[in-house]
Amino acid sequence: MSETKTVLLVEDEPNIMEALRFVLERDDWRVVTHSDGATALGAITDIAPHVVVLDVMLPNKSGFDILRELRAGQNTVPVLMLTARGQQKDRDMAIEAGANRFMTKPFANRDVRDALNTLIAQ
Repeated sequence: MSETKTVLLVEDEPNIMEALRFVLERDDWRVVTHSDGATALGAITDIAPHVVVLDVMLPNKSGFDILRELRAGQNTVPVLMLTARGQQKDRDMAIEAGANRFMTKPFANRDVRDALNTLIAQ
């Protein structure tokens, strides 16, 4: 039997959070949610998930800032960034900050699930 995969969803939009939770739990993921940018870095450290889904626009601190701090601390957990703004400069900022994958909203839940499975397999 394989180890349960843990994903931390750092997202402040309840509908997105619940949709992803539903899809991922059906695929045997352990889903932990967090919605405040100011305390997200601590949550990532405390939970030590296999992968993080990180929204760009969060209350109190942006996903870009959280990711830069995470990588500055040498944390290599795979990160899938989500954003409602799909401009090239947002993609470039996400990759520069250390994101492993980048996805724009709206997205297909299956695409997120597939991206997470790919990230933890690498």
